[in-house]
Parts: sequence; C-alpha cells; structure tokens
Amino acid sequence: MSLLEKTLKICQENNIKPVRSRGQNFLIQENVYDEIVEAADIKSDDVILEVGPGLGFLTEKLAEKAERVIAVELDDKLANILKFRLKKEGIDNIEVVNENILDISDSRFKTEGSVYKIVANLPYNITSVFLRKFLEADNRPESMTLMLQKEVAERIVAKPGKMSLLAISVQHYAKVEIVQNVSREDFWPSPEVDSAVIKISLKNKKVETIDEKGFFRIVKFGFSSKRKMLKNNLSACLKIDQEKVENILVKVGLKKTVRAQELSLENWKDLFIFFI
Repeated sequence: MSLLEKTLKICQENNIKPVRSRGQNFLIQENVYDEIVEAADIKSDDVILEVGPGLGFLTEKLAEKAERVIAVELDDKLANILKFRLKKEGIDNIEVVNENILDISDSRFKTEGSVYKIVANLPYNITSVFLRKFLEADNRPESMTLMLQKEVAERIVAKPGKMSLLAISVQHYAKVEIVQNVSREDFWPSPEVDSAVIKISLKNKKVETIDEKGFFRIVKFGFSSKRKMLKNNLSACLKIDQEKVENILVKVGLKKTVRAQELSLENWKDLFIFFI
C-alpha cells in the first residue's frame, strides 16, 4: 500500500479533513521522509523533538533511529489517532504531546548530559516565530531539520545581494543549507507552493559575545525601507547625520550607496561596532 493510500485510509476511517489554516498537508513520498531522517543525522542516544507529526509516518522512522521522540501535535484528533496507532504497533519510545509548540518552554526538552534535535514539517504560518523561539532559547537544539515553504528556505540561506532580516537572524545563530526541494505534488492535499528541506546547525552560543539586542536593532533599522540605501535608513532611524553614516560605511569597506541586502553577516558585525 502506498503512502497516499495509507493516508487516505486513515483519514477516511477517522473522518479527518485536513485544515489548510493549520498547514495540514500530508507528505506522501517515502523517499522524502528518508532524506529528512538522513539529513537530521540521528544518533542512537538522541532525543528528537518532532513538531507537527500529523499521521506519524516520519515519527515512526525517527523512533527507529533515536532513543526518544517527543512528538508535539496541536490537533486533538490527530494526536489521539497517533497515540492509538503507536500503542497498537507497540512503539514505546515516542511521547505524543497534544499542545501548541509555541506555548511550550524549551526547558521541557532538557536532557541529562545530552542535546536534542528538532525535526519538523512546519506549518508555514508559524515559521518565523518558531525559528525565533528556538534560535534564541536558553536550551537550544543542536540542529533543526525542517520542511519549509521553498521561498522561505531560499530567503534563509541567501547570500549578500539577496539578504534579508530573516537571513541575518538565522545565519547569526546557525549554519544553514537546503537539503532538497520538495514538489507540492508530493503532498495530499497539494498546497499552493513548493517546499524545501533545510538543515540548520546551531553555532556554539558561548562563541558569540555581541550585544544581540543592540545588534538586531541596527539590522532592523538597516532593512526598514527596502527601496532606500542603507545610509538613508540608518540616518533616519538613528537620527544622525547622513555624512557620518557614509564615513562609517567607508571605514568598514562598504560603498556609500550600498543597500542592506548587499551586506554579509560579517559586514553587519563590523558596522555594529561603530554604533555601540
């Protein structure tokens, strides 16, 4: 039986009607699940936090590799179906949590002497707040392997010339790469956009000594108006003379006419020193 047939069967038997607002588009390609598991690089003693397990096809594959899987599912019906299926199949290293992941404290995933990794097929409408929550958390994961909207994934891994506030925000905390693109046809029901699997490997938090609040304040000012040059945005937001901003840009090796999307993460860090 194919994954599509299994998906349709489970949904039919349990009267499940996927809710678009919750991003309930079920992945129906086995090879994509396998790619996600491989990209997550799961060790036998790992704890995996899976967000949005849905019908549990990926959950079962994660449980085969990891010591423990914590599957957080917001939908009451899906959570109960998953609990029933796992009990029926005798899988005992998966904990199903029927809550909103955005309401759960990161301290809940603290494990004695080990780290945890996140694997998720994220609903598109919570991507930004989800990333902020776990990138800035005290108890951060070692890595996040996520299925995202393709356009968002491409924005996250962008290089100078196409940078954004989102790209700077994620790349400040982690190394990022797109593992593979996933067609909208690989889901049921089919969403309106294509997806991509992205691997986010978090940097050692102790390495960074920068004032993050102050740093991101400057970055946000820089991106405040996409059509304007960086000097105009910084001058207006910081209420300082434009010529002074131009001199600072030249000092860090940038053109006076540079725009925010052209700067690398290192450029922003060099620039921030002059605004402390």
